[in-house]
Amino acid sequence: MAAASNRPSPRSAMSHDPTKPPPSQIQVESARKRLNVDSPSFTPSSSLRPTTNGFGKGINTRTISPKAASAAPFTPKKLNPGTVSPFVLQGSASPQWGPSEIPEFVPQSSFDTLHGPGDANSHNSGLHPFDTYTNTVGTLTDTGAGTHHSQVNPYAPDTTGMGSSSTAFYQGQGGYAQPVGKALSVLNPSFLFRRPMSIWEQVQYHLYAPLGPHRENLLPYQRTVHDFFISDGLREELQRKAEASLQILPNSTLPPQIDHFHSLVPLDTTNQKNAATFGYPSWVYKAMSSKDGKLYALRRLEGYRLTNEKSIRSVQLWKRIDNGNVVTIHDAFTTGAFGDRSLIFVMDYHPLSKTLTEHHFSLGGPRFSGRSTGTPVPEHVLWSYIVQIGSALKSIHNGGLAARLIDPSKILLTSKGRIRLNGCAVLDVVQYDLQASTSTIDLQQDDFSQFGRLILSLATNNPAAVHQIPKAIEYMTRSSYSTELKDCILWLLSPPQAPPNPPKTIEQFLKGIAGQITASFNATLHLDDQLQSELSREVENGRLVRLMAKLNFINERPEFDHDRQWSETGDRYLLKLFRDHVFHQVDAHGNPVIDLWHVLTCLNKLDAGLDERISLVSRDEQNCLVVSYRELKRGVENAFQDLIRAGRRNNQS
Repeated sequence: MAAASNRPSPRSAMSHDPTKPPPSQIQVESARKRLNVDSPSFTPSSSLRPTTNGFGKGINTRTISPKAASAAPFTPKKLNPGTVSPFVLQGSASPQWGPSEIPEFVPQSSFDTLHGPGDANSHNSGLHPFDTYTNTVGTLTDTGAGTHHSQVNPYAPDTTGMGSSSTAFYQGQGGYAQPVGKALSVLNPSFLFRRPMSIWEQVQYHLYAPLGPHRENLLPYQRTVHDFFISDGLREELQRKAEASLQILPNSTLPPQIDHFHSLVPLDTTNQKNAATFGYPSWVYKAMSSKDGKLYALRRLEGYRLTNEKSIRSVQLWKRIDNGNVVTIHDAFTTGAFGDRSLIFVMDYHPLSKTLTEHHFSLGGPRFSGRSTGTPVPEHVLWSYIVQIGSALKSIHNGGLAARLIDPSKILLTSKGRIRLNGCAVLDVVQYDLQASTSTIDLQQDDFSQFGRLILSLATNNPAAVHQIPKAIEYMTRSSYSTELKDCILWLLSPPQAPPNPPKTIEQFLKGIAGQITASFNATLHLDDQLQSELSREVENGRLVRLMAKLNFINERPEFDHDRQWSETGDRYLLKLFRDHVFHQVDAHGNPVIDLWHVLTCLNKLDAGLDERISLVSRDEQNCLVVSYRELKRGVENAFQDLIRAGRRNNQS
């Protein structure tokens, strides 16, 4: 032990301090004298087992102190030039940045990012309190200047694929992908209607998708599962329209209620004010009426002051126009709910509608480049538009009115090939004093000119073609369009005749296109047959659902009229066995049989009450009953009537 105690301390032997002077020769010789052959051999100590010295005596070993784990790493005080820097563990030295400098990510909806409690831009006193786009979208334009910093939640659900692939006019959704940190030139409805992931539920369209492989070698009497239900395309279209109709705008800055309308949602696809069409900035909203619970489209003219009460009464004449190609006008009134005097027109709401401008003309250039923007419109589509607009003008002109607004930006495409004139009554109210100095016949003649310019721009696929009519007609001549279409456009564009001659009428125009009217009517009849065929499938499905609802009211009922065995006795027991026969069949190996054809066949026979007999076997296979569908149907009706009578007695008491 004495020899062990004479060993040099590790601290002095492993000193790496370059500033400390080297040991003297006497100290070195003294250290050598203390080390001789009798000195014990070096044996590293271990904390796991005791060790002995060279004489067999135990050594008092010590474990490393727990404080050594938190000791600072070894770092030389001075380094020679060219020496490699020692490796420093991460976190041992002060970093270049601190965690406090990194903003913490807080998941939130995109809409709350704009209207958070600490957002000063969302409550700017210089902004209009009820201007939707100034308050919601305008704040994003300041991000480039560093006045507004909003976090983008990468985990927020993406709803850009729920809407139509192209820009929609009357919609509550759409695919308008736009970064949050840049100025928005187009309103992003998916950005407005984005909800937290915990409450957002998308419609599962994929549940109705036909999965392959598709069998094409079926016999005439064979059917697939999808033959019993409505087609996937029509179902998805109806579901998208219903989804768009029910979408709302949370945390809206719009007025909570205007007259008897509430839950306003903006429908415009741009936040730019445009007064070129009506003379006043115009906005369109979707709203629900508290009177009948239906959805309507509200067109607002900003900053309009009513000077003549007779002007707004002209809407009563438009309420009488009942045509399938005209958006119906229901009412018009003035309001100050937006903070100014605004004129509101109440019209029918058509979800997922687009204007002809959005459907046929590209919006890539600034207000259209004046060139052809895409492939030419097929001639049969143009004739369909001509026939529908002619039908609308006939109803309008026969009512003593004029459309006055036949523009591609105000004609809605509500479904495939179906168009409607929109906003016709607005100019009669706004320009009421000017209309008094112009006869209705002159306004109707101008309808024909606007009609011709519309078809010409669609035929050339160029909105600016109306400024160069001779070149546009020459282009149509070189194209594959027929001479009949070109003559039709020339008749519409021809100036009105002098007063001694009678003016052009819509009846003359319709007589000239009688052949195309017949073709369009024939296509409409084919579409009607197709829709009736689709409806017939759902009619049968509804009948079977009602039958299944009755069976589930009866089967496995725990108690009825203080009788716990009510569902297990009499005809109810037969219905229980019938339920097992339809839905709980197994094959020879005990595997469940999933056969939709068997289910539909049995339910249809039960609903019809056939005399065909079937064998019903109990679950323990001890009883086998042979009954007819007629007897089963009688049992269903009797048991269901018992339930109804019991419910009525409880209501009366």
